[in-house]
Amino acid sequence: MQSMTGYGKAEYSQEGITLTVELKTVNNRFLDIIPKYPRAFISLDDLIRKTVQSKIKRGRVELFITYQNVNESGKVLIVDKSLASQYVELAKSLSEEYSLENDFSVLSLMRSNDVVTEQMGDEGAENLTEILKQTLETALDNLIEMRKVEGEKLQKDILSRAQTVETLVGEIIERAPQIKEEYYQKLRAKVEEILGDVKYDENRLLQEVTLFADKSNIDEELTRLKSHIAQLRDICKAGIDVGKKLDFLMQEFNRETNTVCSKSNDLEITKRGLALKNEIEKMREQVQNIE
Repeated sequence: MQSMTGYGKAEYSQEGITLTVELKTVNNRFLDIIPKYPRAFISLDDLIRKTVQSKIKRGRVELFITYQNVNESGKVLIVDKSLASQYVELAKSLSEEYSLENDFSVLSLMRSNDVVTEQMGDEGAENLTEILKQTLETALDNLIEMRKVEGEKLQKDILSRAQTVETLVGEIIERAPQIKEEYYQKLRAKVEEILGDVKYDENRLLQEVTLFADKSNIDEELTRLKSHIAQLRDICKAGIDVGKKLDFLMQEFNRETNTVCSKSNDLEITKRGLALKNEIEKMREQVQNIE
């Protein structure tokens, strides 16, 4: 089991090249990758995303890449002639409109934004691709290690709360059969108090009790709650792609618990039902952080 929250970092520093990859993840319903990197890595965007997708299934992933290359070999300067022409025409237009000397030089043009860009040659680009892939995978491994540690803490807390839920369900199961008998005794006492020595129809009284017992019966809900607890433990034990499964299971826990509270007509069961809802909500909050 992995948490969706974590941090991973890896560095490469050899032969004049320094590359740092940092990853920060938080919980998110789906996988959302937000990479931030220098222009030299634009062509590698697909590689970056696919590498992350191969190891991360859910969560918001913020990826930061810093890069420096003091080694001049393998670099190629690229001129954007279309952009350069626009700079030249703009300088000429401003000079004529404001009657100013056009001192826009070749050096000024080369220094203009994005006119001259530095790119890697084929050999350099291939080398950079390999360096990036290895560094990114190392950073991802470090991230996953941290997410596993956090995941173990979440699992321990969820299973502990599941034990509390199981105890509460057991108490409700023990209490439920007593409700019918207590209702019968209260109803009978009330009828006798009202009628006094007047004889009443015992069968009619039993029919009312039976109708009450039928409406307040929660056996099916309790059986499903016990089944959900077993499923939760099985999912946690499997430890793979558990987040969405547990999220759905929390909805089922809530549904059955709400029904128990609405049908029971018993103060003791209602108290335990509210305690159940509290524990289930705490589990749900933890589940939101699981991949």
